[in-house]
Amino acid sequence: MKLIKGYPESMRESIEKVEKTREKRLKAQYKQMSLEERDDVLNKYHPDYKPEVKRTLSVGPSKGEIVPFEVADLIESYPRISEKDIDLSNIDYDVDLLIIGGGGAGTMAGIWATYEGIDPEDILMTTKLRHGDSNSIMAQGGIQAADKPNDSPEIHYLDVIGGGHFANEPDLVEALVSDGPGVIKWFEEKGVMFDKQKDGTMITMHGGGTSRKRMHSAKDYTGMELLRVIRDEFINLSIPAVEFSPAIELLMDDKGQVAGAVLFNIETHQYYVVRAKSTVMATGGFGRLHIQGFPTTNHYGATADGLAMAYRCGARLRDMDSVQYHPTGAAFPEQIVGLLITEKVRGLGAQPLNKEGEMFVHPLEPRDVESAAFIKECYGAGGGVETPTGMQGIWLDSPMINMIKGEGVTERELSAMYRMFKRFDINMVEDPILVFPTLHYQNGGIVIDANGATEVKGLFAGGEVTGGVHGKNRLMGNSLLDYSVFGRRAGISAARHAKKASVGKLTLAHVTKYSEQLKKAGVPESRKSPMILPEYRGKNVLSRAIDIF
Repeated sequence: MKLIKGYPESMRESIEKVEKTREKRLKAQYKQMSLEERDDVLNKYHPDYKPEVKRTLSVGPSKGEIVPFEVADLIESYPRISEKDIDLSNIDYDVDLLIIGGGGAGTMAGIWATYEGIDPEDILMTTKLRHGDSNSIMAQGGIQAADKPNDSPEIHYLDVIGGGHFANEPDLVEALVSDGPGVIKWFEEKGVMFDKQKDGTMITMHGGGTSRKRMHSAKDYTGMELLRVIRDEFINLSIPAVEFSPAIELLMDDKGQVAGAVLFNIETHQYYVVRAKSTVMATGGFGRLHIQGFPTTNHYGATADGLAMAYRCGARLRDMDSVQYHPTGAAFPEQIVGLLITEKVRGLGAQPLNKEGEMFVHPLEPRDVESAAFIKECYGAGGGVETPTGMQGIWLDSPMINMIKGEGVTERELSAMYRMFKRFDINMVEDPILVFPTLHYQNGGIVIDANGATEVKGLFAGGEVTGGVHGKNRLMGNSLLDYSVFGRRAGISAARHAKKASVGKLTLAHVTKYSEQLKKAGVPESRKSPMILPEYRGKNVLSRAIDIF
């Protein structure tokens, strides 16, 4: 198959129209939608608002909750192991604190548990891939925090609540925004190289749905820069980590509390039993479930393992009916379809345009509204740009950035984006880039309190695996803040619990009980979870150019 480099002539015709409208658009003023207009476009075009793609859970603590089919199938699955498969008396690791997941939340939990007085030798991190392989490290645009004179945590709070359609848990939002300024200060002290002016003032900018400029960035490598620093701190503290060994089941004890996990080494196929006084779940999101067939920005291991394991222990889930589709995933070339085009591109001045070069929506609507508007333009108004493989997309007029901000801004501020497209002979300084919504974030998840404690004793959680912080829609930059705040809080709470906890006899009885519920509900025994790794071979190959609609 011949790989296409640069734009073909069929797309060049539309680019010429984009170029002709540029001067006019530079002078124009564009208003954001009214609340009524936002509701209308969401109800008609956003994937979340299609009731036919969801069903209610039939078993477990959140029975009756509406979730996407893909999530329901994963949660209502039989465990991969049973009581007879594992000798729970043979303990491989005996620790105070077990951290499941090696991304931002898990790393923060380990650091702050150590600060709280847990000996690093009494902590174990286990991760599916390598330490750092996560959505956290792939994040690009920035981290929000209200630390400027014209801003405040109270204003940030209102933005978060409004962006989440008022479905957020207020205590969690309060914790998120209150801890924000301190988190930025701590990151800076640890060596994060945030973008700054020559006098050292932190550069901040808008994200979609924000009323103040509070986005702190490190070019468009923000996630990588934060992980660079906190992973170094984690390693410097000598906290042990076991890689390529995902947890496949949580353990409980005869007192009814979570007491560790069974790990599976994906290289040697060995099982390991970990006994722990406290367990932090930090497994991230579910992008690799490809809800409704959408491509995803997520890393290879994002298969919602933590949801399935915690649910079988009795942890409730919330807001799982809500999925975040980032409005700007790459739509061309085919090799990078679905990969993230950071919101910072629009924040710097790139405008979303249809095939006629017309701007049809404000660049910085909340993500769900922006995504719905893109889908409407492509599949409702007929204004999408068609690629050689038949995919529809919207232009992001990236040359506007240097025209507005000055020469070299794109290359300096968006170096990751610039290099990604340059590999395919597309220069985003000269030509627009094509985008379409892509599955990006799991808005819902495990129910926690403001300290990161779940409703099951001994189990704590932080980051994307949890629900309640973002309600029905997350604003840009709040995911990195989320894992920083609740990874930290979960680590501290888990450490305090471990100091006074004692573990009884280990058991997998909850697994047996859950399996019995599934059988009663008529769930086919062929369904197994956690998924661990997604399947892309044979008939399961995901055609990224598929017409989702």
